Amino acid sequence: MTYAIVKTGGKQVKVEVGQAIYVEKLDVEAGSEVTFNEVVLVGGEKTTVGTPFVSGATVVGEVEKHGKQKKVVTFKYKPKKHSHRKQGHRQPYTKVVIKAINA
Repeated sequence: MTYAIVKTGGKQVKVEVGQAIYVEKLDVEAGSEVTFNEVVLVGGEKTTVGTPFVSGATVVGEVEKHGKQKKVVTFKYKPKKHSHRKQGHRQPYTKVVIKAINA
């Protein structure tokens, strides 16, 4: 099975054909294709490691949907000082289904 390691959103993700991945929000409409050009490694029968990226390698995926992750609540508290702070955050994401790995 062919796989690749793609750099997107400041992170590296291992992908295979047919796999659904969640990445940082991309400015692409749902239902359209997205191409990842920053391929760090292509593996399978023969492994190719890039320096820093594999030349000519691309990964094509289809954007399925956009959304927000579950809320993360941070609560800071200082005892005996009447000081507390509550803050919530929901990170936006894009769900991408991998269609092809072109090495």
